[in-house]
Amino acid sequence: MSEGEALLEVAADAARMAGALLLERVRGGAERDVTSKSTPTDLVSEADLAAESAIRELLGRRRPDDGFLGEEGGSEGGTSGLSWVVDPLDGTVNFLFGIPQWCVSVAVRDATGTLAGAVYDPNRDELFTASRDGVPTLVGPEGAVELSGPGGAAEGSGERGASPTPGGGEDMASAMVATGLAYDAQVRSAQARVLGRLAPRVRDIRRFGSAALDLTWTAAGRYDAYFERSVKQWDIAAGALICERAGLLVLELPVHEDLPWGILVARPALAGPLLELIGGP
Repeated sequence: MSEGEALLEVAADAARMAGALLLERVRGGAERDVTSKSTPTDLVSEADLAAESAIRELLGRRRPDDGFLGEEGGSEGGTSGLSWVVDPLDGTVNFLFGIPQWCVSVAVRDATGTLAGAVYDPNRDELFTASRDGVPTLVGPEGAVELSGPGGAAEGSGERGASPTPGGGEDMASAMVATGLAYDAQVRSAQARVLGRLAPRVRDIRRFGSAALDLTWTAAGRYDAYFERSVKQWDIAAGALICERAGLLVLELPVHEDLPWGILVARPALAGPLLELIGGP
């Protein structure tokens, strides 16, 4: 087993383990201990903390020399040159409201970028994975599928992938676009203006509340494009790699007044027109 394969196995095991833990908490009832972080709408629950703690324990056993960066404040250096970037529960608000659109994201990176990443959706038992030099894959109840962006499974994979997006994602008017909104009200106001420009130009817009799932669903062909501002590295580290390996462009959205840094993921033919439309205030 190569180093990349070994790292990917650890990422997948950690994501599945935390996902199972979170699913058990859902079945046990509503979370009682909830606090806010940056704003009153930016929530963290005891489930977030428990999942991150469990992932850190697993990584401590299997990768004790690596560094760690977690959304809930867990951060430590390492001696191996590798660092794990973890969102133990991406979609906390959905989780707390009983909306089954949340996941676990686990990635490992070196000095040049992400080496391997896994995003696990416990509600659908879908595991999205990729390594820097490997084939991006979705493993779900119906088996394994190689990902190739909008359009579904890779040609010749022999497996049924996501249904092809009508129009192939090349035409702006037929594009299904996913996005997310910031927690800060002033930023949301600026984002609303951008969405006002976008809405008449595309097929439709979806806002489901989990950046990691939005990325992986774009890699799986369920969306033609995804963009969001104010995302953090733990939100996108695994998902962006999966999109890149699926043949999509991952572009930066520049900072403007009231519009923080962000990313755009789309097919090459769609990425340019979309960036021109949404890249500014």
